[in-house]
Amino acid sequence: MQIEKLESIKSVAADTRGKHRVLAELKRLEQETRHLEEELDQLEKMEAVSAVCKEILSNVETRPDPLLPTTHGPTNPSWDQWFEGPQDEAGCRCWIL
Repeated sequence: MQIEKLESIKSVAADTRGKHRVLAELKRLEQETRHLEEELDQLEKMEAVSAVCKEILSNVETRPDPLLPTTHGPTNPSWDQWFEGPQDEAGCRCWIL
């Protein structure tokens, strides 16, 4: 008799922990669902991405880069020889190019 009562108490205690786990999981899923619904609402309110990208691109293209100096040609033409490469193949004696 006492063994049966003990087993019934154990099953009730295990059932309570199981219910708590199920309720905690259910609450977590409800929070996740609510979060996803909020994200969907935000996405529906946004403009088309391509329109926004076009606007940003046009703004970036029309403004000069503030970190780069603006030059309208080489400031020292003798420096160009180092960046253009050899003018004719026969005149180049370096092993790198």
